[in-house]
Amino acid sequence: MVIVFALVALAVPAVVAGLHWYVWRRLVRDTTRGPGPARRAGTAVFVAGPVLMVGALVAERAGAPFWLQRTLAWPGFLWMALALYLLLAVLATEVARPLLTRLPRRPTAPPTTGPTRAGAASPAAGSNRAAATSPVTGSSPDSVASPVAGSSPDADASPAGGSNRAAATSPVTGSSPDSVASPVAGSSPDPGASPVCGSSPDAVGSLVGGSSGDAVGSPPSGPSPDSVASPVAGSSPDPGTSPVGGSSPDAVGSLVGGSSGDAVGSPPTHPSPDPVASPPTHPSPDPVASAPGRPSRGTGVQAAESPGTAGAAPGGREPTRRLVVSRLLAGAATTAAVATVGHGTYGVLKGPRVKRVTVPLAKLPRAAHGFRIAVVSDIHLGPVLGRGFAQRVVDTVNATRPDLIAVVGDLVDGSVKDLGPAAAPLARLSARHGAYFVTGNHEYFSGAEQWIEEVRDLGLHPLQNARTELPYFDLAGVNDVQGESEGQGPDFARALDDRDPARACVLLAHQPVQIHEAVRHGVDLQLSGHTHGGQLWPGSLLAAAANPTVAGLDRYGDTQLYVSRGAGAWGPPTRVGAPSDVTVIELAAKRA
Repeated sequence: MVIVFALVALAVPAVVAGLHWYVWRRLVRDTTRGPGPARRAGTAVFVAGPVLMVGALVAERAGAPFWLQRTLAWPGFLWMALALYLLLAVLATEVARPLLTRLPRRPTAPPTTGPTRAGAASPAAGSNRAAATSPVTGSSPDSVASPVAGSSPDADASPAGGSNRAAATSPVTGSSPDSVASPVAGSSPDPGASPVCGSSPDAVGSLVGGSSGDAVGSPPSGPSPDSVASPVAGSSPDPGTSPVGGSSPDAVGSLVGGSSGDAVGSPPTHPSPDPVASPPTHPSPDPVASAPGRPSRGTGVQAAESPGTAGAAPGGREPTRRLVVSRLLAGAATTAAVATVGHGTYGVLKGPRVKRVTVPLAKLPRAAHGFRIAVVSDIHLGPVLGRGFAQRVVDTVNATRPDLIAVVGDLVDGSVKDLGPAAAPLARLSARHGAYFVTGNHEYFSGAEQWIEEVRDLGLHPLQNARTELPYFDLAGVNDVQGESEGQGPDFARALDDRDPARACVLLAHQPVQIHEAVRHGVDLQLSGHTHGGQLWPGSLLAAAANPTVAGLDRYGDTQLYVSRGAGAWGPPTRVGAPSDVTVIELAAKRA
């Protein structure tokens, strides 16, 4: 048996730690890119929360100084409830996670510069009347690209844009037997190959600035009616003006900086007035290219994303689909958990509601028809619920104007020394036939003998395995099962033997499991608490496994059992799916 307890003592903390790690992983690790302030803050919460929770439990059971109990109780017990609903919410999101992660992506259209007179041109790919190839990854079976510079006596390549009427060649991977396309400077008199974008049927556009109307090598003097604008700067209305570095007035400007005097395709020998300082022996600083000689399946160039693009993450990295989905689901789970705990806590702190139940008793005389018993259980005064809460319970009970008040256990979680002032409002409970009290299991954790004397001083009548005869029925009470640990367990024989079986009998017993003894002793109605109705859903499932009735009215043979959900709460001052109540039992006579 000792080994079993030791294994359980080790297993419980391990399970709690594992569940916390799982929730931390989903809510913190999966929603952050890496170590940083956000991850450190989330981790601190998931470390401090369990520590405070354990501290609150230990401080209460160990009888720590009351100020320490109160300091730890609020954050520790609230974390207990919040952790439960964070876990349930995260588990619920696991159903939607794979569906959201695998949704098809919406295709992203490349940016455009608008149509020209001859047609719309894509800034990412050139066009040709006969054929179109990708200027970066596409290739033509008859074309070869020079990665740096070069010229062909039969071909003209512009570094900015354009295509001839017959074919378009790739400056990176494609080549033609009759033309060599240079991504930097080379050109030839006949066909024009654009490494970047758009073309005109009659002209070769410059990446730097101007475009020529009818001939290659003429000075840039403005846009051609049939030309396509360059994706960098477009065509310049001012001849010889380049938005990058200028151009030669007698030749097509080289991207590198050199220019040809009278012939297109000659190597650069004279600098232009404003040469571009890029060295002619290196490729573009940010090329998008496929392996040389290997044809590409693509037909266009993916435009580079400009800084500050919408949707970009800090550091210039766009968040992945998995990261976006994780953040969305984590936000939904956290919001649901916080809202659930907040609403459940508010419901407890505002005080119990009144519930009315009619219970017919076969032996009840007609004169007692309508007799009202206010049933109060599980107030749990302690480091969280104090004097103010006790006053709200007293006001609620007194407002029902009962004939008798039954306090059926778990009044306190602490010593008389610490909680005596909090229980003081109970002295104002008012009923025509008085208020009665039986112990619950928590009284035996808090000093049952001292509390029995305290409630007697407050005007309540303790029933310790005892019975009293009221005008219309017998009222009996037994100690809680937990009293057996102190030699003060329930004694049904002492409380119920030698009574008149013709009279109706109402029994006060804290735990519903005591119903079986009540049936054997001919009790008509047992009033109990203890279960809290489960308090925090799905706690009702656990309560149902341990108790014959979780809440409400049930019948066992000739004995009826009513179980109250309780007025307060143990641990977290929170209830979900089991609202607190004070129940008014109205007895009904069956006899005429």
